[in-house]
Amino acid sequence: MQFPPPQGAPCLAKPLRFWKLSRLSESYNILTVLRRSICQKFWTSVLVDTLCWPALVFTHKINGKQPEPMSAPELNVQPGARHQTIGLYTPEQRQRRDETPWTLIQGILAPVQFLIFFVSLCLVLRYLMTGEGAYWADISIVVKTMALYTIMVTGAIWEKVVFGKYLFADAFFWEDVFSMLVIALHTAYLVMLFNDFGTERDRMLLALAAYFTYVINAAQFILKLRAARLQTEASVEAEKLLRVATA
Repeated sequence: MQFPPPQGAPCLAKPLRFWKLSRLSESYNILTVLRRSICQKFWTSVLVDTLCWPALVFTHKINGKQPEPMSAPELNVQPGARHQTIGLYTPEQRQRRDETPWTLIQGILAPVQFLIFFVSLCLVLRYLMTGEGAYWADISIVVKTMALYTIMVTGAIWEKVVFGKYLFADAFFWEDVFSMLVIALHTAYLVMLFNDFGTERDRMLLALAAYFTYVINAAQFILKLRAARLQTEASVEAEKLLRVATA
């Protein structure tokens, strides 16, 4: 059983409804500002628009405004044309990547180097824990360093073919910068080994530091390539949304 409000009591229904609408209107404005600012600043504008778009569509119904569609300049897409940059590669760069034999060479050398690294890491840790096997540990580190030099040279050639630069292409700039540290530590080990600097344990600790940076650098490349794949999928979905929004 419901009792009517007493005479003269303020009705809270309308103010409460007005408060809710104002909050939704504020949310709409915040989403619009965020979408514009993030899309202008970051290269992940396609993914951001994809995430923001459903919220904008919902809030415009209550706010009484039609959300601005994802415009072609924001997405760097011309109406009726494909997105010019999908993931790490432009369509031309992707074609060169798929056609060059250096892509296959990199795909073979990367797991080979990791296998050498794993064996060498076990030998280094064995020496550090037991003090035995220094000779084989040294041999394995030298082999690992040679593998690193090889993949860096072939990788530079691959970047030249695909991106037009031997090193520090925009798509892999920070990965290449960190690779310089990896090479420097491996080279420092060779300098210590062939010039008999420090003790065996000092060399093994330096090799361990070099291996630590190698793992970080490998993770950088893996995450970048994974992000490229995910962004490619998001770009395809964004193009579908663009066609619907501009229809």
